[in-house]
Amino acid sequence: MTAAVRYDEVEVGQELPPVDYNVRRLDLVMYAGASGDFNQIHWNERFARMVGLPDVIAHGMYTMAQAGRFVTDWAGDPGAVVDFGVRFSSMVVVPDDDMGAVITVSGVVEEKLEDKRVVIALTAKSGDVRVLSKARAVVQLT
Repeated sequence: MTAAVRYDEVEVGQELPPVDYNVRRLDLVMYAGASGDFNQIHWNERFARMVGLPDVIAHGMYTMAQAGRFVTDWAGDPGAVVDFGVRFSSMVVVPDDDMGAVITVSGVVEEKLEDKRVVIALTAKSGDVRVLSKARAVVQLT
């Protein structure tokens, strides 16, 4: 874990550099086991195509979790996130190969609030496609 970010070191407009998160089919199977979401669109290519999808897709909540991980890694404290929300805007298609897919998350400090809290606007993409929209986190800093 990195050192906690201090409120007085953060400025509105400050960019949080992008981080890539790899997602492979194995990650989806493990997430299904942890979450209890065994919907076949997340692990069975034949079924996913049968229902009109291009291939197996990542769980929306898995994608959201990577954005949350980005924020907690930046903040240096998982307990610092006091509010977090997103809208799912597109799918993360996960091919059955050694590479899988990549979710790239970046952010910008959108606002400094009272009580040493900041609002982080997040961008999450898979390739050139934005997979989360209206993604925001409120983070309590020291």
